[in-house]
Amino acid sequence: MSEIIIGISAFYHDSAACIVKDGKIIAAAQEERFTRKKHDSAFPENALSYVLSQLDTDPSQVNYITFYDKPLLKFERLIETYHAFAPKGMSSFFQAMPVWLKEKLLIKHNIRNELKKHGLENCPVLFPEHHLSHAASAFFPSPFDDAAILTVDGVGEWTTTTLGHGKGNKISILKEMHFPHSLGLLYSAFTYYCGFRVNSGEYKLMGLAPYGQNGAEETETFKRKTLEHLIDVRNDGSFVLNMKYFSYATGLKMTNNNRWEKLFGIPPRKPETEIGQSYCNMALAIQQITEDIMLKLAQTAKELSGSKNLVMAGGVALNSVANGKLERSGIFDRIWIQPAAGDAGGALGAAMATYHIYLNKDRMVVPQKDSMQGALLGPEFSAFEIVKALNKYNATWEERNSFETLAQETADLLNQGKIVGWFQGRMEFGPRALGNRSILGDARNKEMQKRLNLQIKFRESFRPFAPSVLSEKTKDLFDTPYDSPYMLIVCPVQQERLNKLPDDYDKLPLLEKLYYERSDVPAITHIDYSARIQTVHADTNPRYHKLIEKFEKTTGYPVIINTSFNVRGEPIVCKPEDAFVCFMRTDMDVLVMGNYILFKENQQNVKPLPRFDFLDSLD
Repeated sequence: MSEIIIGISAFYHDSAACIVKDGKIIAAAQEERFTRKKHDSAFPENALSYVLSQLDTDPSQVNYITFYDKPLLKFERLIETYHAFAPKGMSSFFQAMPVWLKEKLLIKHNIRNELKKHGLENCPVLFPEHHLSHAASAFFPSPFDDAAILTVDGVGEWTTTTLGHGKGNKISILKEMHFPHSLGLLYSAFTYYCGFRVNSGEYKLMGLAPYGQNGAEETETFKRKTLEHLIDVRNDGSFVLNMKYFSYATGLKMTNNNRWEKLFGIPPRKPETEIGQSYCNMALAIQQITEDIMLKLAQTAKELSGSKNLVMAGGVALNSVANGKLERSGIFDRIWIQPAAGDAGGALGAAMATYHIYLNKDRMVVPQKDSMQGALLGPEFSAFEIVKALNKYNATWEERNSFETLAQETADLLNQGKIVGWFQGRMEFGPRALGNRSILGDARNKEMQKRLNLQIKFRESFRPFAPSVLSEKTKDLFDTPYDSPYMLIVCPVQQERLNKLPDDYDKLPLLEKLYYERSDVPAITHIDYSARIQTVHADTNPRYHKLIEKFEKTTGYPVIINTSFNVRGEPIVCKPEDAFVCFMRTDMDVLVMGNYILFKENQQNVKPLPRFDFLDSLD
């Protein structure tokens, strides 16, 4: 008899639902994609409806519901933290308590009420710990039978970091760090101080860091003062934060701004204002400190576990620059990172932990191949559904009878400098678009980064773009021996592709550095000659692979730009209607959905579109 398990994450960040059947991941999706509310934390009603629709049996056959953390343990941490810091934080305490008493202490009851709507009221509900869910999401879908496990995020219940060991169907937690000492919250504090939004702007800080001046006096001063006053790092990667400089434990802000300004000599940057060099240097300083800590933690995980493989999850595992440094360090032979490393992936991890640990079911490991199916676990839409959405707006579209023909036509359009919205197959699970809900461009085009940032994505001009490269041609462009199918590793562009830059290049202000042609693929070469690569594999995404093959035959380059199909402030598109509205509201030239192709210049008769709210919710 089959074992069917539903995993749920909700009520904090990025709610999601997942279904695992007999150890196989059937479907997974984030709630934000359906509600169009970025980082939606509500109960994942729509995501749950979707994953249930992918079952080949009645919902009454579901065996377990599993929630990704322990709410009562989290409440214990909240109470004890306020007690420890009292009388500080009383205003925050009085704001938080009504929500906890009214909603979050009743999470099990609330979950039960939601499950009734889906015919699941009789299922047992389990509550694994937060970091066990992360660890399970990292280890069980990985291609390893034996691996060290590293999970690092802001905070779960009490835990902020775990070092563990996975073997077969078992996970052992070997070492933990506890709140308020958190690498994720330290990085978020710098994110906040540099003028970006916490829980969504951390990757902006990472993208800003290479504009800092490596080795410059100010950068080194920021590092020294951080290590002397904010954090005490030990050789094993453990650390203690000086909580006099932080307000997140009991306050409504991340940092004690007066102390930070006195220590660093610069005020907190106001959001949306010009970014001065000092904030670039500050971003570089904390990025380098983060990388150093992650390397130390990885080394300790290696020593404790004795494993030659490493798996990772938690929000800090999305720091692709640190991941690249870790991979090139040689500490481990192989590294695998959960593509949905944040809280959404906790739903998947909770379900996998229930199957393998709680039910003691064996794993089937395929060497060199993970079980995430390319992270293509979300909804797919038929030709009928695509046409129905287009007809709703009186769109003008053309159908191509052959995907070969469509792929070649799209490759030709990219070669002509067109920007293409690409909507195919199942939606990705996790924060990255991986070729099914993507906006594509020509990586050779020196104007493409500026145009994509300012006219398509409506976001900061310094933000880099990622390349999708044929996996078999990766070494032609990038200096790495490893695959990176989930766009989670930053590596150098091959030396022979780089252009010589002016001698005073490092001293130029940010905006003057932005648009130098640093290589023969300038639109994806970051300021430090690196790129966050996605290696595309024919077995997991044949259509996307075929498109890049056609582009290579046309241009000689097996690489294109891939950025997520959304604009700043909104989630990645899910449905055909989402894609068409985004296409029409931006300067994209072409939209390809399934075997249908739309050209912007042909859309004169489109009916009025729904309000486009992204400018009201910039993050």
